[in-house]
Amino acid sequence: MKLGLFMMPLHDPQRNYTKVLQEDREAILLAEKLGFSEAWVGEHYSAATEPIPDPLQFMATLISVTRTIKFGTSVINLPQHHPAQVAGNCAMFDHLSEGRFIMGVGPGGLGSDFELFKVTDKNRSEMMVEAIEIIHRIWSSDPPYRIPGKYWDITIDSSYQPRLGIGPMLKPYQKPFPPLAVSAMSPGSLTARLAGERGWGLVSANFMPVGHAKSHWDQYCAGAKASNRRADRANWRLARSILVTETDKEAADYLANEKSSVGWYYAYLRDNLGTYKLLKIFKPDESIPDDAVTIPQCIDWMVIHGSPKRVLDQLVALVDEVGFFGTLLLTHKDWDKPDLHKRSMTLLAEQVMPRLRQHLGALQAAE
Repeated sequence: MKLGLFMMPLHDPQRNYTKVLQEDREAILLAEKLGFSEAWVGEHYSAATEPIPDPLQFMATLISVTRTIKFGTSVINLPQHHPAQVAGNCAMFDHLSEGRFIMGVGPGGLGSDFELFKVTDKNRSEMMVEAIEIIHRIWSSDPPYRIPGKYWDITIDSSYQPRLGIGPMLKPYQKPFPPLAVSAMSPGSLTARLAGERGWGLVSANFMPVGHAKSHWDQYCAGAKASNRRADRANWRLARSILVTETDKEAADYLANEKSSVGWYYAYLRDNLGTYKLLKIFKPDESIPDDAVTIPQCIDWMVIHGSPKRVLDQLVALVDEVGFFGTLLLTHKDWDKPDLHKRSMTLLAEQVMPRLRQHLGALQAAE
């Protein structure tokens, strides 16, 4: 099992933006040092709390100062972009990183971005699929381009000048394409089923109980079966909020403060999802009333925390419940206490993951 880093990122909007960007870069550099295999960065245009509008631009600043870590977009919200622009930008990033790129895409998830880009009432899932198909056709063909679609038409014909090299669009470094993944958060997500049908990677979000993640894999398998594909668990990434401290008490004391960055994280998401009547995403059982979705309850449902031994036990229980998955994604939080969060990353990478891999290896050997 690999270890990766996932960041929306989510920050207190009162913080200095320049310092926030530096902190997020520092987290990825630390992840590289600790042997994390991947770092995923989100895209949000109209939220001071989620302040990276262009993950490719942000991650490009890290290419030359890292060697092994792969960069994933989490996600490029395709209905908000012209597919030709996405194709060009992703192909360029793939070359700059010499193939250290995973193309995470989605239909979008921020209401203010939907309004901004005028896609609120459109079939965004359908738009996402069309955009992916267009991007892959651009990457697998040469001009003249004539790619008709319901939402976009791609044409380079009369302006094509092969002698001058005018007309061809960039192709990526990885052949035929960079690996593609989609994210899922709702219980029984249809996006997860679509990923299985198409053979895409799947990322299950962290702000949901573990049972929802299991439903994602069930849907993925159903989609794979419908299209005669093999569902490979190595293609499944599961994001979790994890805090590793020297003792159980240290983690419990920190999390007891609802104003901690973890408490603030879940308060923000709870209130945002509540606006759109989507609190079911947070609940292990839909019968739970909305007013029972408190911050302590969210932490109990969704945060793995404690000493290395306790965290290991919880991760073993997680795998027992959902089955094997290829990559565990640690969800980055605002560094309200930098030393605490850096130490947590270090303990996870150096003390917890080796033992978890040893445990999983023993299970596989016994099968």
